[in-house]
Amino acid sequence: MSGTKATDFHVLTDQQEKGFRMARNRLHQQKIYEFQTSLVVQPRDVNYGGHLGYDALITLIGAARALVFRSMDLSELDLGDGRTGILMTDLVGNYKAQAFMFDELLVETHVGDFTRTTFRAFHRVTKDKTLVALVEAGFASFDYALNRIVPVPASFVKAVADRVTQNQNRRSG
Repeated sequence: MSGTKATDFHVLTDQQEKGFRMARNRLHQQKIYEFQTSLVVQPRDVNYGGHLGYDALITLIGAARALVFRSMDLSELDLGDGRTGILMTDLVGNYKAQAFMFDELLVETHVGDFTRTTFRAFHRVTKDKTLVALVEAGFASFDYALNRIVPVPASFVKAVADRVTQNQNRRSG
């Protein structure tokens, strides 16, 4: 910051600050969540403010995602065709409430918004029915042997569609 002077920074007056809105990505809950898992906030997940830290939230979401793939007999390195994995392309999260050490969180996941080479995972994190966070992540299908983005395997799309059908059958039956 060589050459920066104190006058280079603009300070908002109280009146200006009242009308100031910070830009943010606003996530919305999905209509359905095909997958769910319970995870407990551990001591390592708590930040200096005494609640679940953003980095820990992302780690918990990663664990939930791995369990989603496992529940379909797949993995992040094999989407069912023996060669295609995933590559995260973007991630955004919105906190809605705090979570604390040893809170049990329910992480629900919806997989959707498929394109030829990508899909999205939508996560809803709750504690005792209170919404704690919404997290959305984008993924590209990636062939690590070829080191390139490839089409989403039909086997993965079918596995997700089968889960949706199973959940619909449970609700209607």
